[in-house]
Amino acid sequence: MQEAENISIYRRRREQLARAMGPGVAVIPTAPERVRNRDSHFPYRFDSHFYYLTGFAEPEAVLVLTEGKSILFCRERNPEREVWDGFRYGPERARERFGFDEAHPGAALDEMLARLLENQPALFYPVGDDAQWDSRAMQWLNAVRAKVRAGVTAPDRVQDVRALIDDQRLIKDAHEQALMRRAARIAAAAHRRAMQSARAGRSEYEIEAELLHEFRRNGAQFPAYSPIVASGANACVLHYVSNDAPLRDGDLLLIDAGCELDGYASDVTRTFPVNGRFSGAQREVYELVLAAQRAAIETVKPGASWIAPHDAAVRVLAQGLLDLKLLSGSLDAVMEKESYKRFYMHRTGHWLGLDVHDAGEYRRGGQWRPLAPGMALTVEPGLYIRAADDVPERLRDIGVRIEDDVLVTPQGCEILTAEAPKLVADIEALMRDARVS
Repeated sequence: MQEAENISIYRRRREQLARAMGPGVAVIPTAPERVRNRDSHFPYRFDSHFYYLTGFAEPEAVLVLTEGKSILFCRERNPEREVWDGFRYGPERARERFGFDEAHPGAALDEMLARLLENQPALFYPVGDDAQWDSRAMQWLNAVRAKVRAGVTAPDRVQDVRALIDDQRLIKDAHEQALMRRAARIAAAAHRRAMQSARAGRSEYEIEAELLHEFRRNGAQFPAYSPIVASGANACVLHYVSNDAPLRDGDLLLIDAGCELDGYASDVTRTFPVNGRFSGAQREVYELVLAAQRAAIETVKPGASWIAPHDAAVRVLAQGLLDLKLLSGSLDAVMEKESYKRFYMHRTGHWLGLDVHDAGEYRRGGQWRPLAPGMALTVEPGLYIRAADDVPERLRDIGVRIEDDVLVTPQGCEILTAEAPKLVADIEALMRDARVS
């Protein structure tokens, strides 16, 4: 039953794309395998667009959509290679298992495309994504153009198929939402474990190991991105990934880490004190960021502008920076001059899904996109107060970010990562109980 439901999910997605395309042929390849060094490869990860439409996770595969049919080109069965590398579906079993109309060996792709493109008005593929695929597409088109004297016409339009799939992927269906809830719960559990494990004298990489252990223990296949485990001044480096400094008593620890479950990402940031107790200055900054996040989340609802959460967060942060004496002047002047960007220099969120920075435009026709039920995004305000002569000593090297994964619902929004503590009292209680036990 579950297998039949999965087949229908991917078939519906392919049918939706075919309707959006209109007449023509679409070619969507999966990602290639990547060599890490000499005889070692990076762990394989499929192309998100391809997987979204097929559910097929093997490399060396291509989806073709044409005239109401979906055709898979993939590796053939190879008992010798399967001894070394594991099971392969092969075309016939892949066709049955994943619900394609046809399936063929990958070696047949070029010859069949030259035929499938005859008398078609358009070719859709990821234009410019890969030079080799650009070259192959030109070969297919030229092969069709060579038959012009026989009355055959070639596509006169080449269009990037990714824009159409991006729009489709913006709205998460029930299957995707369920996966994202699970990925969010796993990430939240990992952040709780990190809070319980942190101690002065341990290293950032030890806490990273706790996160990765919890991800895999609960079934996630990969981290969704390189985890950031940044203590003290390192938390003021937005993409810090060295994760090799010792944890010091009195410092904050900022962790930005999410997992990937069956292709879908979670993305969570929590900031907490290494010793389990926020100092006065740390608490002031933390509560300010938390208030900014709360204001941002309150704006997330159908019809609201994509930029509304950012605008709400920035206004709270700007006023807070004035209250902390880190900025001077009026709130309107700070907003107009964007002087807050010294301490808060990034957007408040991004789309989330199969990619941690997921597919989809943020603006359309010069206007910020309105939110709609089924869209998933992060809400992640922060403050990064680097040491400087004009920064009060008590506030120096305090970096705080608080990030949750949010799903837009018909009524407003659902915070998928709510199980990761973020209230000061809840964080301190969790860490205190861990030390007692």
